[in-house]
Amino acid sequence: MTGVDGSVIGDDVARKRGRKQQRPDPQESPVAEFAWRLCELKEAAGDPSYDRMRTEFGAMASKSALSAAARGKDLPSWETAWEFARCLAVGVLGQDEDAVRREWSLRWEAARTAKDPEPDPPQEPSPAAPQARRPKWLVAAVVVVLVVAGAVWWAWPEERPIPGDASLMLSETVPDGTEFATRQNFVKTWEVRNVGREPWEGRYLAQVFREGDAACAAPQRVSVGDVEPGSTVVLAVPVFTGEETGRCKIGWKMVDEDGRQYFPEDLRPVFFDIQVLP
Repeated sequence: MTGVDGSVIGDDVARKRGRKQQRPDPQESPVAEFAWRLCELKEAAGDPSYDRMRTEFGAMASKSALSAAARGKDLPSWETAWEFARCLAVGVLGQDEDAVRREWSLRWEAARTAKDPEPDPPQEPSPAAPQARRPKWLVAAVVVVLVVAGAVWWAWPEERPIPGDASLMLSETVPDGTEFATRQNFVKTWEVRNVGREPWEGRYLAQVFREGDAACAAPQRVSVGDVEPGSTVVLAVPVFTGEETGRCKIGWKMVDEDGRQYFPEDLRPVFFDIQVLP
């Protein structure tokens, strides 16, 4: 089997050393079944190494994140799952990107829903027995401990990505490679769904990179707005192509008010990639 660059993908298997990663048991859990399907896709694409998936096939996720996604212990973020599927199904096997996105987003959502069932309703508390009076010094000590713990919690950086926080891009406008004339205005949009359990409040898209010779201009930061779990938002950035011709590519990632990224490793930036012509 050959890849998009004409190389023989099957030779990659022969070059591997060490023990082959064991497939998860699809009967073990919905997460394991999802990982098993990722492994099936990887083998159908010639079983490339995770390094090749990143360097040759363009997976925008770390080697450790790709490997963990195929182990089936924890459900990967949608961004990691999509990069795993996209680089192989689209980049190697040549499948339609929109069809691949729909297929794998449904699989990921099914695994996430099965993994996180609705919590049981709270139980009525049972009548408590009368308690003996506690010494005042013990009460004071408990208060001090709680105050110190609260201060540490307040100062400690919030874990990122936040457990249960996830996004899914549904569609976008202005396909890559679209041609525009100089000194022209357009708007790039992305339709994104909050598929996690965390409400999005006080979030922004912030520029994280730009490439190309064209001097196009776009906002450094745009507001995401308030998006409840399960809701969809259309994110938009206005762009001015400027007076210089060439390629223009600008990417954004989701950040908080202080510029800290919500998905520092797994989230692939949203971006536009255009050509500016005379």
